[in-house]
Amino acid sequence: MQLYSERQIEGLIMEWEQVPRATLSDAQFWRWQALLESRTGMYLPIERKSLLQSNLSIRMREAGCHDYDAYYNMVEAVPSGIVEWNILVDRIMVQETRFYRNPESLQLMERLISEHLKQYEPRLPLNIWSVGCSTGEEPYTLAIIAHDQFNRHQRPPAYGVSATDISLPALHKAREGIYSKRKLADVPSNWVSTYFEAQGGELFRVVDDVRNRVCFSMTNMIEIERSPLRNMDVIYCQNVLIYFRKERMHQILDALAERLAPGGVLIIGQGEATSWRNSSVDRMPDNQTLAFRRRVATQQTTH
Repeated sequence: MQLYSERQIEGLIMEWEQVPRATLSDAQFWRWQALLESRTGMYLPIERKSLLQSNLSIRMREAGCHDYDAYYNMVEAVPSGIVEWNILVDRIMVQETRFYRNPESLQLMERLISEHLKQYEPRLPLNIWSVGCSTGEEPYTLAIIAHDQFNRHQRPPAYGVSATDISLPALHKAREGIYSKRKLADVPSNWVSTYFEAQGGELFRVVDDVRNRVCFSMTNMIEIERSPLRNMDVIYCQNVLIYFRKERMHQILDALAERLAPGGVLIIGQGEATSWRNSSVDRMPDNQTLAFRRRVATQQTTH
């Protein structure tokens, strides 16, 4: 997730040029920043004030509101502001993602699943969690990798992917599983023909065998400790943690580590949290990715 780029914002704002654009004061910025951080965990430094102002102005003009304080009061009101808040969050947190993003991390996924299937009696099913799944490209990529590996090892597919995000509109799109041809640019051609069905008009849909194995649900990153998900074999969390303060980031990672099965692996973005340490996991020896494996408790025998 990320804020709209300046180019995207300028294009959208041109549609409302006839409406004067108010200026967000520093005091108003910090008020909005505190609300965003308290509800989503996302931290914005003062250097990004103009970007926040642009994002707010887009939704304010849609809602017919031209005062930042009045709009703040509208959003903060409970329960009347809940719907408007959800719309605003979706405007601010643009889901910038694509299929087969971060190939080094995905290659590690392939190795982990292959390793799992080579075990004499692997624990089934394989449980995967995509954290901050956006519009679905990432969890579907993980599901396709898993499906492909099960086929390669001549095993019936026995896996499930749990995918979570804070944006309801993004989750709705993800559940549909329909994407433009442009979104598939990085997907290997044999995967496109195997795991996608043409819908006409250069649209493709993820095949049912894969789509039905991905379960989407709304989860706020700052409430990860409330998640019912447990004993995950792989937790995949990429390009999300950079939006949080270090302390909050470490709290999220601690909660994710607790939800790994013994021997399970947490994969995060390279360079996202290099200073994080947790006694229940060990960093995996891979220079291309940042991944941690949960320790397997050893039983002590008494004599």
